[in-house]
Amino acid sequence: MLVRAGQLTALRLFDIAYAIDLRKAEALWAAHAPRAGKRRGLAGTPPKAMSFGEPPLILPLPPILLPLGGDGAEAQVTARIYDFGVVSLAVTLAVADLPWSGFAARANTLQQAVGPGAGAAGALWRDLLDAVRGPLRQAIERPALTHIEEDYLLAVVNRLDEPLAAEALLERVDLIPLLTGESRPLSAGARAELLRQRFSYYTDDLAVLTWDRAFLYEPRGDTDVRDVLEVANAQLLEMRFYDELLDAELPRIYDTVEAARRIPSLLSARRYARLARRLHGLVAEVTELTEHAENALQVTEDVYLARVYAAAMVLFRVPVVGAAIDRKLATLRETYQALYDEAHSSRAELLEITVVLLITLEVVLSLVRH
Repeated sequence: MLVRAGQLTALRLFDIAYAIDLRKAEALWAAHAPRAGKRRGLAGTPPKAMSFGEPPLILPLPPILLPLGGDGAEAQVTARIYDFGVVSLAVTLAVADLPWSGFAARANTLQQAVGPGAGAAGALWRDLLDAVRGPLRQAIERPALTHIEEDYLLAVVNRLDEPLAAEALLERVDLIPLLTGESRPLSAGARAELLRQRFSYYTDDLAVLTWDRAFLYEPRGDTDVRDVLEVANAQLLEMRFYDELLDAELPRIYDTVEAARRIPSLLSARRYARLARRLHGLVAEVTELTEHAENALQVTEDVYLARVYAAAMVLFRVPVVGAAIDRKLATLRETYQALYDEAHSSRAELLEITVVLLITLEVVLSLVRH
């Protein structure tokens, strides 16, 4: 079987900032590059059925030459900018007239060349990220000091040498080497688990999702499933960022609270109040931004894309990371309440001492006068 037309896309996503002003970024890019960026939602789905809360900004970048298996291959590059601070870079290879085994091998070669295990790939992605981040610097709010990343591989077939229904395609080809990169045969249980998350809307389209790869059979050239998978990865990245932020912040908060408790009680009220305000601000900020990331894609009527999106979120363990963030936020809220109570108690104690001292002073002055 020949793959007449398709694409292989390697995604690399970076959390680079607290937020990005997309309107300003669009204007800055238009002033910098000959090809302007554009704001776009899902191409084939009506906005009332499924839409972005804030459509990302899509930026075209110059093509690059990738060394694949000793041969150079030109790849198209695009960047998507999300307002919650994530930049998604996509390196896409066009595929034409390849046998199925060659298509799977090409996907694995691309993953080896630009995937997380490739040593030279880090410089490639950093250069692409700098090419995007540099012109948009004025639109970036509170740049991140360190970056966390996510990667994903999409193998898309638009046309085969003969039209096939989804079930017939699954019978004719072995998707496992494409979805795993494994050359050795897998057990029946492992194969069934890998093919469990598969979806079709028409009889002749197919989407098969795994943790780090997906296969899409799209004879009509629709890109909505690809876009949904990218958004799910962006949301995972944002959740991971705030999970790691809270992991780093909680021990520091505990140490600061212990240090405040060692201060004499008469002097600790103000410090407790400052700590409480800091905690309240952190909780409010993380809550606001995680909710913003969670609402990046709004699903109303498109049942098929909603199923794909929900499956991707579960597969990427976004709800698990979100639940971990909620537990840490609950801990911070409890700490905030405890600090607030201690500050209030310290103020009440200070007020009582002040009243006693004033009464004592009044008694002393009265005795002195008499």
